[in-house]
Amino acid sequence: MSTKQKTIAKEISLSGVGLHTGEKATVTFKAADVNHGYVFKRTDLDGQPTIKADADLVVDTSRGTTIEQNGGRVHTTEHLLAAAYGLEIDNLLIEIDGPEVPILDGSSHFFVQALKDAGIVDQDAEKNYFEITDNLTYEDLDRQTEMLAVPQDEFRLTVMVDYNSKVLGTQHAHMYHLGEFESDISKCRTFVFLRELEYLAKNNLIKGGDLDNAIVLVDTVLPQEKLDELAELLNKPKVEVKGVGVLNNVDLHFQNEPARHKLLDIVGDLALVGRPIKGHILAARPGHKGNVDFAKIIKAEIKKREKAVPKFDLNAEAIHDINDIEKILPHRYPMLLVDKIIELSDTHVVGVKNVTMNEQFFQGHFPGAPVMPGVLQIEAMAQTGGILALNTVEDPENYLTYFLKIDKVKFKQKVVPGDTLIFRLDLTEPIRRGIVNMSAKAYVGDKVVAEGELMAQIVKEK
Repeated sequence: MSTKQKTIAKEISLSGVGLHTGEKATVTFKAADVNHGYVFKRTDLDGQPTIKADADLVVDTSRGTTIEQNGGRVHTTEHLLAAAYGLEIDNLLIEIDGPEVPILDGSSHFFVQALKDAGIVDQDAEKNYFEITDNLTYEDLDRQTEMLAVPQDEFRLTVMVDYNSKVLGTQHAHMYHLGEFESDISKCRTFVFLRELEYLAKNNLIKGGDLDNAIVLVDTVLPQEKLDELAELLNKPKVEVKGVGVLNNVDLHFQNEPARHKLLDIVGDLALVGRPIKGHILAARPGHKGNVDFAKIIKAEIKKREKAVPKFDLNAEAIHDINDIEKILPHRYPMLLVDKIIELSDTHVVGVKNVTMNEQFFQGHFPGAPVMPGVLQIEAMAQTGGILALNTVEDPENYLTYFLKIDKVKFKQKVVPGDTLIFRLDLTEPIRRGIVNMSAKAYVGDKVVAEGELMAQIVKEK
């Protein structure tokens, strides 16, 4: 299975009416670069503001998820985002010329079809998964919502809904992996109880509501007078209830379609985390507020983990020892500042430097209180990054790497003799035309001692 980031091959549009605003809008999906994520653009507003699909930008979760940024809002994002996430698309620019994503048939089906028609293509970067390693929990006592994330090697969802309704009863739904989303989840429509319609209509919601874009569940038989009033509110000639069940005898796609739609909503709301997830999410009586709150918990865990010092196995066998490094890099004592490489992939490298009192620079740099110069820490980082860059060419001994830019450098703690410096560098974008952009961090023990952003160029020697 491909773990490359994905976008679409060509742009594609579809139009419809917003469920709550009742306003027509056209959505246009466009390809986006790696690490772009999902970003909306309100093309109907001055300046065409962009709004990132981010849980921290959610401003409303009443009957849908609304995000706002840069003076622009987008309502009811969840079905569209569920389609993108369910198809494992990572990067999209989503232009919209109205305030609300079209409801269409109340599911993700038409968004899925549009994205597939546009063509889904791999990109030149690996997916940046967030892996659940410790249980994460959420509880909302007022709504009786409970959510739990546990470790799992792929994205899995299990949902239970219980609305104390003799029609709906207690329902369960599951999705063992994202490959099931299109066939088992994407066609499942939003639902509402008949007893809720009057409240929603009178509170300026469901202006675009239609019996074709929602399942209306009937658990209380209403008098004809009330049904006629509802028909007028919904701008319908007639509303028919044949006993207890589903309004107008709509056929369900699945017996547990309401539970499956709640699962669909979770997929769309967790897309606001901003990274694909590996983990099993279990949810009881979920709703948009709980979904978004849980997405924020996951985001907080991501930030916490990013700040934490990664664990390195200094006893692991070196991928490149000092002799290998001398064959790759042109540097020699006293300017060779990397002793070994312990991790190396297409996108990252980890190098080790043992700092000793025998370093030549300690003779003249604070000899009474020896401190490794910051510029040499950066040089050591760059040499480690050079090995990552030169790992992309077949004959690295015939290439040199040169600095083009150093940015956002911070020194957080002094480095002294006896310290073991560990450097980790990650590509921030694919290498193009020999230009290498990397984020770099240096660690001693459990502390970050230096960090920065480096740009270098690979040049073949003539």
